[in-house]
Amino acid sequence: MSDDKETPSGSEFKASGVLAEKGVRITEQSSVDALSQRGYGTAENKVFTLTFYEALYLLDKEMLEVKGEKGREMDFQSLLRCYEKVDDNAWVNYLVYRDLRSRGYVAREGFGAAIGFRVYERGAYGKDTAPYLVMSTQEGTPVPIQDLTNAMLQCQSQKKELILAVMNRRGEIVYYSVSQLAFK
Repeated sequence: MSDDKETPSGSEFKASGVLAEKGVRITEQSSVDALSQRGYGTAENKVFTLTFYEALYLLDKEMLEVKGEKGREMDFQSLLRCYEKVDDNAWVNYLVYRDLRSRGYVAREGFGAAIGFRVYERGAYGKDTAPYLVMSTQEGTPVPIQDLTNAMLQCQSQKKELILAVMNRRGEIVYYSVSQLAFK
């Protein structure tokens, strides 16, 4: 029996990152290449950054180690606390992201109108556009009708399907397809 430890995801690499204002910054080019090929992170002004939910997911899968202030290694809980400081919906967003990834989808950061994620069909990331836009919420939390309307209008203008991801009281994610109903 050997002491070699394979990561739970079956991946052969482990990236290292540093806590940043909007997530985790990765500087090593081989890690940047490997992560971006798998649909993680974004490069802006030559700086590659993972969102907090991506970093939490990779940390949980033991594919990432994160250094915080003074070079100390951060665990899942401390990284989650940093995320919660910038997003009230942090835990729900992380669970939705984790669920989508575990189902084989590539989920990328959403844009405006309360859209949390753009979701690509399995195997379509980098080849096609995302057919789904996902809005996340928690069971029992009211969603302002204007937010839903704005998200619906955005989806219609981009010819995408709106999906409402609801975290129930047991922490499970339930997905609802949202569409406009027009009476004749």
